[in-house]
Amino acid sequence: MRFARQLAVLALITVFCGTAAQVNETDVKACWLYVGPVGDYGFSYAQDLGRKATAADLPGITTAYVEAVAEADVEATVDQLVADGCNVVFGTSFGFGDGLLAAAERYPDVIFGHATGVERAPNLLTYMADFYQVYYVNGLIAGGLSSSGIVGYIGAFPIPEVKRHIDAFAIGVKEANPDAKVVVRWLYNWFDPAGAKEATEALIADGADVFAFTEDTPTVAQTAAAHGYPSFSHYASMLPYAPDTIASGQLVNWGVLTTDILGKVIDGTYTSTNLADVDYFWLLAQGAVEVGAEPGMVINPAYEEALMERTVELANGDRLSVYDLALLRIEEMATDPVAFDPFTGPVYDRKGNLVYAAGVTPSVEELLGLQWAATNVEGPWEGEP
Repeated sequence: MRFARQLAVLALITVFCGTAAQVNETDVKACWLYVGPVGDYGFSYAQDLGRKATAADLPGITTAYVEAVAEADVEATVDQLVADGCNVVFGTSFGFGDGLLAAAERYPDVIFGHATGVERAPNLLTYMADFYQVYYVNGLIAGGLSSSGIVGYIGAFPIPEVKRHIDAFAIGVKEANPDAKVVVRWLYNWFDPAGAKEATEALIADGADVFAFTEDTPTVAQTAAAHGYPSFSHYASMLPYAPDTIASGQLVNWGVLTTDILGKVIDGTYTSTNLADVDYFWLLAQGAVEVGAEPGMVINPAYEEALMERTVELANGDRLSVYDLALLRIEEMATDPVAFDPFTGPVYDRKGNLVYAAGVTPSVEELLGLQWAATNVEGPWEGEP
């Protein structure tokens, strides 16, 4: 019995260490580290929905998770997970990067995945279900709904990921409402309901009448709803928290990515020695993200009439309603290759610098390092060129 078990362990180690051979699903224990509680109804909640979807797609695997992991505790948490038999570990916050890199070096036979990360190693890949296309469409909707011309955005941290999303959102706002501005307030926290409420109320006092955010609770949506102002679902559907005022949103399906990753581990494509160049940056076309207040509801019917009445002049001189333009852009961006990208130049930053020349679309690498602020963005912007 002991000899048979040793052979099984050796076979698994051989697969993870670089031999392109299949491994049984039952030999895979995949474990997730979440930055917030799974009940946040935002980012970590959506990550856990992805874990559950992957477990359903690959019923032979074992999964586990640890919630509300502090960045300083990543290595110690990985130590415990590996001791518990985890041989694939997914870290799901940008701030987990240093801890995951150190853990990957210490456990060379374990496969690591870093969601929203940018640094890789032989046994550490990165993966992202990115929202910039979705935020652009939400920006169109926000611009179309704003009467004051002031759109509020509550951001977590001024990192390239969040800046990329704010810029895409602001480009959409300006296309639908050329004189509108996006006013940003930073929380310096992913999970901060009290701070999110305070920031939203401050923006309302300053005249904002539409709201988007990067914070992992429905607080912004609830606070805006109390004043009758529209907002957007973030990561998961927040429609139940503000059914009359969630206009659309950014919905994610992390399970599409983690199922693909683990499927390639199981079939031997991915090993613990060949991941240094593996980076997923999946968008609408790959089904990793979706525009909607909830799955299947692109735009809340409560706002359809208002968006149909507001029109936009396109570059070719044609006019479309904001409603029709939003649906057209989704269709154009859901193709592979895309027929439209909101960052295709000419694009200028708010200092007047040309960021992308006419006809130029930024690479994924450029998007991952994005630091500039769009022309209609107002507020502090650390690291601005």
